[in-house]
Amino acid sequence: MPRVAFTGNLKRHVDARTARAEGASVGAVLESLFAANPRLRSYVVDDQGRLRKHVNVYVNDARAELDTPVGADDEIFVFQALSGG
Repeated sequence: MPRVAFTGNLKRHVDARTARAEGASVGAVLESLFAANPRLRSYVVDDQGRLRKHVNVYVNDARAELDTPVGADDEIFVFQALSGG
């Protein structure tokens, strides 16, 4: 099962523990996590089911989208882009 980790900044706002979840794509894996933690969904995807503008996802060091395929040994990293000065 792919391993999913979240940035510390996201963890400050919602329970976003590192976990393993089943799925053939980034979106399917995240949906598995959302089923167990519904509050996490609103921080990662918008009401249309798309990644929020300020959320980035990487699979094994390569930028990814929800439809990016994943394998059992892949690592998914979800983080919020920060801005400001």
